[in-house]
Amino acid sequence: MNDRPVPAPAVSPQTFRRLPYYLQYLRALRDTGAASVSAPAAAARFGFTEVQVRKDFAAVSQTGGRPKHGFDLQELIEAIERALGYHSAHNAVLIGAGSLGRALLSYDGFRQYGVHFAAAFDADPALAGTRVGGVPVLSATELERFCRGTRVGIGILTVPAPAAQAVCDRLVGAGVPAVWNFAPVHLVVPEGVLVQNENMASSLAMLSKHLRGRLQSEGRERA
Repeated sequence: MNDRPVPAPAVSPQTFRRLPYYLQYLRALRDTGAASVSAPAAAARFGFTEVQVRKDFAAVSQTGGRPKHGFDLQELIEAIERALGYHSAHNAVLIGAGSLGRALLSYDGFRQYGVHFAAAFDADPALAGTRVGGVPVLSATELERFCRGTRVGIGILTVPAPAAQAVCDRLVGAGVPAVWNFAPVHLVVPEGVLVQNENMASSLAMLSKHLRGRLQSEGRERA
């Protein structure tokens, strides 16, 4: 009997980016007591075509939808979770236990995405030995030793921009293959290391631009 886990299917980057949104929608449907979901309903929810939704679902699930019945909701949820790797636990460390870092550490939702905070690190000696959201905060001097000994998969940076590259280099040197960067700075990493940037300044700039355009349009209409 083969007890090895079923490997996640190969999914295009475009479909992969849509999967978390599908998953959130499908879980909400399940919470209402629904047992199935139709491609037209999902397409209407996200503004996609029915063909696109069927292709996305088919990329992760071999069950397929049944006419007049749609896709089995639980099977589709489990298929998307496998494709996203949520059934595998990934050790993560967070560097920078300030306001943003503490908010992330206190968020329970990461568990359902297969992310386990193994520890947090901060350069402030007063924070060493404390806990945030049940996660131990250690001295920044222990970062490399801890990452090597714990097989950390994700390093989360919530440090000031001037310190981000140096901390990233330390993570890479300790064998951490993925970095989630909240610092407003471009990080340089070697091939094989993935950096996911969450640039709040860029997002706020886009929102501000949209708001200015909206206000200007309303001003012209009133004139």
